[in-house]
Amino acid sequence: MTNTARAASATTRRLGRFGTGLTASAACAGLLLAWARPDAQDLTFARGQNIAPAYEGWEQNPDGSFDLVFGYFNRNWDEAIDVPVGPDNHIEPGGPDQGQPTHFQPRRNLFVFRVRVPADFGDKELVWTLTSRGITERAYGTLKPIYVINDNIITANNGAAGGRGGTLELNANTGPELEVEGTRERTARVGEPVVLHAIATDDGVPAPRGMPINRGSSSGSAAVSSAVGLRLSWFVYRGGGRVTFDPPQFKTYMDTRAGSPWAWGWTPPPVPPDGRWIVRATFHEPGQYVLRCLAHDGGLMEWEDITFNVQ
Repeated sequence: MTNTARAASATTRRLGRFGTGLTASAACAGLLLAWARPDAQDLTFARGQNIAPAYEGWEQNPDGSFDLVFGYFNRNWDEAIDVPVGPDNHIEPGGPDQGQPTHFQPRRNLFVFRVRVPADFGDKELVWTLTSRGITERAYGTLKPIYVINDNIITANNGAAGGRGGTLELNANTGPELEVEGTRERTARVGEPVVLHAIATDDGVPAPRGMPINRGSSSGSAAVSSAVGLRLSWFVYRGGGRVTFDPPQFKTYMDTRAGSPWAWGWTPPPVPPDGRWIVRATFHEPGQYVLRCLAHDGGLMEWEDITFNVQ
């Protein structure tokens, strides 16, 4: 049940909802991202592969406008790739810059950014074109009914249901609340740590649950599974230089190895008593960066972006 890739040339592919996996609408029928199951790691590549943009679906806002939601699949297990906004990374019409990432983490990154379109968007298309490793791929955002998404679909595809297809508890879930203290644009110097303060709270749904320790305990389900419970992590959303975090941050992308909520044995870290996370970021090269703070409860998430001009 993958979306059909319609080739425009030998190196150009047209991608629908999930470029290489099942559609979120398929999740409505009880199916999830089969390719992301924890034990499906044959035919993998550490580096050297390209990135496929993905159209996740659309949400309607109270004022009648719509949010078109995009993510991506970096086919590498270890290599992050930087593609600046421009000829190789643009969204049209109205672009080229519509808030898309330029620093692409490995593996599948779901529900990464939203582009708001007006209530009269109708049957138009919003096209995200991404070229990497000499391959151009496109994701086409439309308001076709099959592409509608909601919190239940987002929760299921993030793995909070643990392959069980959803529970009454998850249906009652609301996403975390997040506040990053300070201004949204800041300056920093190479090699000098900056302190990041974030406050995150959650409704406690779903109840915290770690991933199983024993790989053999898998039920055999093709669905992705994740640990659940409030967690918070910073990562580079834009910027080509190296950035280190203290303490080290866990992975925010679907990786079934250590350091990821989708990995066997991973357990959400303790929530600070006051809900305040303090992290130090050190930039090792000058330039402009966007750091994203992501609060996640395993099913739903909230984020805030901070821009740094580093000298």
